[in-house]
Amino acid sequence: MSRIGNKPIPIPKGVTVKIAPGAVEVQGPKGKLRQALPPGILFAQENGSLVAKRQREDDGLRKFHGLARSLVANAVTGVTEGFKKELDIVGIGYRAELKGKQVHFALGYSHPIVFDIPNGIDIAIEKQTHITVTGADRQLVGQVAAVIRRMRKPDPYKQKGVRYTGEVLKKKVGKTGA
Repeated sequence: MSRIGNKPIPIPKGVTVKIAPGAVEVQGPKGKLRQALPPGILFAQENGSLVAKRQREDDGLRKFHGLARSLVANAVTGVTEGFKKELDIVGIGYRAELKGKQVHFALGYSHPIVFDIPNGIDIAIEKQTHITVTGADRQLVGQVAAVIRRMRKPDPYKQKGVRYTGEVLKKKVGKTGA
């Protein structure tokens, strides 16, 4: 029995939900999201909330019950509040600059790295070393933040690179020339 799958999803004011076959469409003040559902999982609106149900009692469907409920709950949260990931750039000469729908990074390579911002994502840069990635789709926000971090992963020896805000690196000691 899925404990997460049985919890109802409250629908806040200003959010409209359309239940289509195989998907749930959620529209709110921050945008519109369409979440595909695994086969065998259905959603119903009851008393101002969404409830996930299985078509049949099958062990194969139990594992998708909680997943589908979490994905739809993330879509509802995304269109009302949105999601945010923050990154810090650490290193001498490392910086980022926003130019239109592109971000130009100087990360110690011989060339600048140009990153195209996907649709549905907003990027704000403060002081050239602090990046904030925001959007309604939780998966897309996390993926964009991971791609930016991968451009120059944090170095465990010199502590330089792109890291999530608050990420703690375990400093490694270099070789001693004795």
